[in-house]
Amino acid sequence: MFTSIKTSIAAVAAGLGLALAMTVLQPVAAQAAAGYISLSPATGPAGSSITVTGSGFKASTSGTVIIGSASFPLRTTSAGTFSAPATIPAAATGKVTVTAKTSSVQGSAVFTVTVATPAVPPVSPARLHFGAATPGGPLAGAELDEVAVLAGESPSSVLFYKDFLQPAPIAEMNAARARGAVPLVTWEPWAWGGGAVQPAYALARIAAGDFDAHIAQWGQALASWGYPVQLRFAHEMNGDWYPWSESVNGNRPGDYVQAWRHVHDVVAAQGATNVSWVWSPNVPYYGSTDLAGLYPGAGYVDVVALDGYNWGTSASWSAWISPQDLFAPGIAQLRALAPGTPILIAETASSEAGGDKAAWNTQLVSYLAAQPDVAGFVWFNMQKETDWRINSSSTSAAAFKNALRARLAS
Repeated sequence: MFTSIKTSIAAVAAGLGLALAMTVLQPVAAQAAAGYISLSPATGPAGSSITVTGSGFKASTSGTVIIGSASFPLRTTSAGTFSAPATIPAAATGKVTVTAKTSSVQGSAVFTVTVATPAVPPVSPARLHFGAATPGGPLAGAELDEVAVLAGESPSSVLFYKDFLQPAPIAEMNAARARGAVPLVTWEPWAWGGGAVQPAYALARIAAGDFDAHIAQWGQALASWGYPVQLRFAHEMNGDWYPWSESVNGNRPGDYVQAWRHVHDVVAAQGATNVSWVWSPNVPYYGSTDLAGLYPGAGYVDVVALDGYNWGTSASWSAWISPQDLFAPGIAQLRALAPGTPILIAETASSEAGGDKAAWNTQLVSYLAAQPDVAGFVWFNMQKETDWRINSSSTSAAAFKNALRARLAS
C-alpha cells in the first residue's frame, strides 16, 4: 500500500509537472503565432494613405491587410517581414483597427482618425463691415471661431452686453481686440432680470447723478484701456420693454436725452476719447416713440444705429418682411436726424419660419452694401426666441457666406 501511494504520488507529480510545462509553453506558442505591425502614419484624417510594416509573419507568402470592409494585399520576405500600402476608409471615425494576416499568423494596430480644425479666416477689408454677437461674448472664442468659419471671415466687431451692476469689461474688450475686432459694448442702465419697471434706474435718477460714481469708474477704465471701443448706451429706447424707455418706469418725455447727455459727459470727463458713442433705437414700428425726441444731438453721438429682426411667422404677431422693408424707413429717419453720421445695423437676424431665410440673407447684404452711409451690420447669432443663427439651416449658412463674398466685388 505504501508502494502504491508512492507510485500515485509520483504519477500526480509527473502530471503536475507536465501541466506546468504546458502552462509555460502555451504563451510562447501563442506569441510565435502573433505578428507585429506598425503604421506610418498612425494618426490622420479619414482617407489617409498609410504604410503597414510587419515582422514575425509566415515567410515568403501572401497575406492581407484588413481595415473595416476594405482589404489590401501584402507579400512577406524570407525573413517574414513586409511593407504594404493601405488606405483608411473615407468614412472612418475615431479608432480604426488595422489587421495584417498570413495564414495562421496575424497582428493588429490602431489608427486614430483626426478631425482637422478649420483655419479661422481673417477680418474682411470690405467697406460694409460684418460683426457678430454670440451667447458667450468675446470670451467664448470657439463660438466666434465657428461664426468666422460659417461666414468665411472673422467678425470685425463683437457685440456683447453689460448692465449697470458690472464693471467695465476690460477682459472681454481685450479678447475682442486680440481677434482683430472692435468691441461693441451694449451698456444697459438697469439690473438684469428686474423687468421694465425698475424705479431705481429711472432716467431722472441717472440724469440727477445718482450713478455718477459707477459711470466715472467706467469712464476711467475705458480711458486707461485706450483702444477704440464702441459704447452702445441704453439701446432700443423707442420701445417699451426696457426701464429707460420714456413710456415706462415713470419716465417722461425729454428724460432720455438728459440721461444720455449726462452719462456721455461723465465718461468724457474721464478722458475717454477712445469711446465712440452708438445711439441705437429699434426699427420704428406703429406705436413706438418718435425718434426725433430721443436723439441726443450731433455733439453726443458718433454712430447712429438700428436693431431690426425678421421674425417671420415665428411669433403670433409677426409676418415675413424683406430687409429693405424692415430697415429703409428707419434709415431714412436716421439720415434726417443725423445727416452725414455713419449708420450701423447693430442687431439683425432672420427666422426660418414663414419664408426663405437663405434668400433673405442674400437680400440683406446686397441691400446694405448698396447704402453708402451704412458702415456695417451685426448678426445676432443665437438660438433665443427663434433660431437666429447663421447655420439654422445649411442653405442659410451657404447663402450668408456667398453674400459676404459677393459684396467684396460690389
